Amino acid sequence: MAAGHAHALYVHGHSPVHRLAPEVKVAAAFLFVIGVALTPNEGTWAFGVDLVALLVVVRLAELPLRFVASRAMVVLPFIVFAVFIPFIASGDRVEVLGVAVSAEGLAAARAIVAKSVIGASTTVVLAGTTETPAIMAGLARLRVPVVLTTIATFMIRYLEVLTGELGRMRTAMTARGYDPRWLWQVKPIASSAGALFVRSYERGERVHAAMLARGFTGEMPAPSLRHGDTRQWLAVLWLPAVSIAATVGTVTSL
Repeated sequence: MAAGHAHALYVHGHSPVHRLAPEVKVAAAFLFVIGVALTPNEGTWAFGVDLVALLVVVRLAELPLRFVASRAMVVLPFIVFAVFIPFIASGDRVEVLGVAVSAEGLAAARAIVAKSVIGASTTVVLAGTTETPAIMAGLARLRVPVVLTTIATFMIRYLEVLTGELGRMRTAMTARGYDPRWLWQVKPIASSAGALFVRSYERGERVHAAMLARGFTGEMPAPSLRHGDTRQWLAVLWLPAVSIAATVGTVTSL
């Protein structure tokens, strides 16, 4: 639970984006995603502008493009769902590669893919350039309630702990010659899940007792990070400004 804990998505670096104050990055990412989300389905060019702006940030952050793209594929289920929308939506039909599809459904599918990919990629860039304690400190500086940031901190940390514990349990099962993969082998999986629950509960009790013994009052100690100055805010405002301007331009052109 140390303040220097880095999550799996964080990429150590010294880029201009890494050096920004966390509250500046969090606010810029949030406003940028809001601008993308508010873009009408017909705003194809606006999505292109947003994507180019995001690629500029990726370049400034010195993050490998493959790293960002692979982590953003968490939205793949939404993309798969969007593929079927043009075929099941109503409205005027247009031909695409000889297949008649709904024009409105095609626009909706395009918007879902664009918004999900851009939004997920923005989150990956934020996580890749900011450690978890810094993100939580940034949220606190943006006046997010302390109880929410504390819960989020514990949730992120314990998800990683439980994932590691589950991996060790599976390795132990495999080392003993048992690797359940099929439905009829569900009993050992259920037993492992129960053991994982008991272990996590006991660990939580021990950690909570240790924290109380060290004077924990319900608020995590904030890491010593410099606050964002006017220069930093002005340096990042272009990103949400581009997104909002593209959205407004799309709305006014309809």
